[in-house]
Amino acid sequence: MSIFDEPDDGQDRALRPRRLDEFVGQARIVDNLRVYIRAAISRGESLDHVLLAGPPGLGKTSLAYILAEEMGTDVRTASGPTIERGGDLAAILTNLKDHEVLFIDEIHRLNRAVEEILYPAMEDFEIDVVLGTGPGAQSVKLPLPRFTLVGATTRSGLLTAPLRARFGIHATFDFYQPAELEQVLARAAERVGVVLTPEGRKELASRARGTPRIALRLLRRVRDFAEVDGDGTIDGEITRVALERLEVDHAGLDKMDRRILHTIAVVFSGGPVGLQTLAAAIGESSDTIEDTYEPYLIQRGLLKRTPRGRVVTPRGREHLGLPDDNPQGSLL
Repeated sequence: MSIFDEPDDGQDRALRPRRLDEFVGQARIVDNLRVYIRAAISRGESLDHVLLAGPPGLGKTSLAYILAEEMGTDVRTASGPTIERGGDLAAILTNLKDHEVLFIDEIHRLNRAVEEILYPAMEDFEIDVVLGTGPGAQSVKLPLPRFTLVGATTRSGLLTAPLRARFGIHATFDFYQPAELEQVLARAAERVGVVLTPEGRKELASRARGTPRIALRLLRRVRDFAEVDGDGTIDGEITRVALERLEVDHAGLDKMDRRILHTIAVVFSGGPVGLQTLAAAIGESSDTIEDTYEPYLIQRGLLKRTPRGRVVTPRGREHLGLPDDNPQGSLL
């Protein structure tokens, strides 16, 4: 497992912003949400349903909790794959309170039967409950509190059109700029009591793949090296040495990123190669490749998706140090 696809943990959660004023980046999304929240509060209504889309680690979960905090209410959490039956969802919905936030992560992974229960719940704040069995069974509409559903997805293209249409607020997250990541790192270093120099901060931000979660994890790992091999100060030199030992290069690519590019460029002659074939060749799941690695490689212009499969770009070959016309080398 790479440092870039480790599961979230308590240390990540402890560093999350708690209010909109603390949230760094995604300025247009934050500014618009601030207006929607103020308007909902002034009318005494629950916030409209919110869909948050974008690659992992950009702050979707943090923003869901912030929405509840700003609305002065609680948040209930669930994950799309864990809601297996309609009864599971019904139990969650009927236990909500007025204006409460229900956060469903990976909402694109809800099964269709469960998803259909959400339609009337989101639109009319009611669900259909079947009482009894056989010929005598009756369908009864059960009213629900006026809640706010916040759905998060890394694969917005997998959402069905009916579900997508029931979200009144859509927000698509972008990768962060290095200057924004420097702000995230500076605030995190202050919270955990780490001395982080401007040079160290800049070096970390430039290699964090435009992702706050990765920036914070790199900060923790470099902190370890700084405390063991130095005086605890995270400066530019100790950061470069630590990231080299972590096999994170100047562009933020780790060993698996380079393995993906090298496999396509060398084993499959530059591509195109299908996702499942690529996954089998490198021993990684197709979902991890598609959700964790590809977005940044594509954003950096190192990889392309085509109708026939994945292709390494000339920039990707250059990053690997391969000639444009005759790839050589062994698998990384």
